[in-house]
Amino acid sequence: MKTINYMKRLWILVLLFAFHINAQQILSVKEQARVIDEILADRLNNLLPELMDRANLDMWILISREYNEDPVLKTMLPATWLYARRRTIIVFYRDKAKNTIEKLAVARYNFGDHIISAWEKNKEPNQWKRLIQIIEERNPEHIGLNYSADFNISDGLDKTDYDEFMSVLPEEHHHKVKSAEQLSIAWIETRTKREMVIYSQLVDITHDIISEAFSEQVITTGITTTSEVEWWMRQKVSDLGLETWFHPTVDVQRTKDELKGHLYSFSDRPEEQVILPGDLLHCDFGIKYLRLNTDCQELAYVLKSNETKPPQFLVNALKEGNRVQDIFTSNFVTGKTGNEILSKSLEQAKLAGYKPAIYTHPLGSYGHSSGPTIGLWDSQDGVEGAGDYPLYPNTVYAIELNTTVTIPEWKRDIRVMLEEAGFYGEDGFRYVNGRQTKLLIIPRVKDHQGN
Repeated sequence: MKTINYMKRLWILVLLFAFHINAQQILSVKEQARVIDEILADRLNNLLPELMDRANLDMWILISREYNEDPVLKTMLPATWLYARRRTIIVFYRDKAKNTIEKLAVARYNFGDHIISAWEKNKEPNQWKRLIQIIEERNPEHIGLNYSADFNISDGLDKTDYDEFMSVLPEEHHHKVKSAEQLSIAWIETRTKREMVIYSQLVDITHDIISEAFSEQVITTGITTTSEVEWWMRQKVSDLGLETWFHPTVDVQRTKDELKGHLYSFSDRPEEQVILPGDLLHCDFGIKYLRLNTDCQELAYVLKSNETKPPQFLVNALKEGNRVQDIFTSNFVTGKTGNEILSKSLEQAKLAGYKPAIYTHPLGSYGHSSGPTIGLWDSQDGVEGAGDYPLYPNTVYAIELNTTVTIPEWKRDIRVMLEEAGFYGEDGFRYVNGRQTKLLIIPRVKDHQGN
């Protein structure tokens, strides 16, 4: 009895320690605000001028109203602002010759510490007229506005604000107005060195939560359902003071079931499947922290009573998935479009004998972020528009793909679905915080002697 009580206490301490590891990586709300504002200042002061030069825009105007924020402007909000206020207008003016950048808010107050108010209402009561004064005082060559047919995040200027702006803008400036698509994408997709340090920690937390979810701490075989694991993950994120940007999903592949279509994993799977020995589990899970997002898919195997490790055929199947990942990421080359990378990768993987599908998306300020779309699960021939955008360095992607593997022992095909955060930089591609190369097993340690 003493031994049993001791083991129970030890197990409780292990669980508390595991929770503490996760918790200590996560800053208080106040500290998160400090870090967010520091990163934002660095991006505005040091990154933005470079991006404006690359996009050949010397003036960028963002216009939003409260609760109807431009997705790009939302990433520029000070940490203590949860929404824009009234009508918010921000003007960035880049003088490349003088190597200066002005960051102005056509608002009654400063927009945080780095975007300064440029509107005194007692001097000019009309906000639109003050905006026009700022434009005419600087006489830019190009005026970028956030509208785009192919990139939703770059299409944040609503029709009302566009119409009002164009109605007050003097005719001689109309020809200067152009889409800021290239600049807005660059702002959203480009990561700084400090952000990448933080990103590794964020992905590590994501991996920790998946590892705990796919363990005997959460799953009791024959009792726990896939839906219960999903809600455990959601609750865990909330308890840690984090957010999810989509509801987690957990699905099962097993010997007696046929391979379903891609929609099965996303929306058509049964919600209350009881998890059983011999199941191959798959999850799709992502969190949001410090204005960065993760998106991760991993696999776990539920041991049968006579097993201490996964079957070799499943181990080999995961290796095939890893090999498709390698083929795909080897084709990350600056300037290549998403469609070019997709086409070459699929061709090489098929020639190597695999049955791949690639549907990788940019990751960062948003989960499904801006940048080159490299396939969609239902568009393996390329994606018009978003797939024609080129790859730039200092960008992050959810390396999302699968390969279909025939399993004779199960008399069926399975789909090895994987997703990991990957960084493409000046030195090439790397995973932000590693990738899955071994199946998680449930339970982790199994003592068949009854101890």
